[in-house]
Amino acid sequence: MKFVLFVEGHTEKKALPDFLRRWLDSKLGGRVGIKVVRFDGWAQLVKDAPTKARMYLEREGTDVVAVIALLDLFGPKIYPKGRKTADARYSWAKEHLEQQVSCEKFRQFFGVHETEAWLLSDTSIFPPTVAGALRKAAATPEKVDFDLPPARLLDKLYKAKTGRGYKKVTNGKELFGKLDPQKAYAKCPRLREMLDDMLALAREAGVR
Repeated sequence: MKFVLFVEGHTEKKALPDFLRRWLDSKLGGRVGIKVVRFDGWAQLVKDAPTKARMYLEREGTDVVAVIALLDLFGPKIYPKGRKTADARYSWAKEHLEQQVSCEKFRQFFGVHETEAWLLSDTSIFPPTVAGALRKAAATPEKVDFDLPPARLLDKLYKAKTGRGYKKVTNGKELFGKLDPQKAYAKCPRLREMLDDMLALAREAGVR
């Protein structure tokens, strides 16, 4: 059995399946897979998720535990004007997008404020000069906000400390490969919410 994971870009496609699978494997003994479907940015994912989710659920049937859509909270231009905080945007967008799809086996989640926040949970995976500058952010990674979201923070620090910018696909894949999912789970409540829900869905589907 498997999850179908909707993502918005190349970094997520290359880096996240292994990262998520390692956490799930530790709970389920390697009994569930992850099939990634990459969209061309957040707008296409939002637009096409209802059709694509139903297609995968109907075509692959009981082999699919659930369809999981993952977006960065920073970036999409879908929030009502009054929704300013991360919590307000997250709650509204999750409910709104799940209603648009309206499938029992579909879940919408967000990286707060970007999936790179998960990387900040363990400074040891970074070059030493960068790691030293990330200690404050590492305490509460999901608090790295809309003003300087995680990927931009990393790019700024990489340029200042190494002379080279942060490359989302290349560096992101390498860093996620080093990251212990349990450390990110412990420090990132929204990631924890997603992983716990995926685990519950898998168990409900008979995966043990």
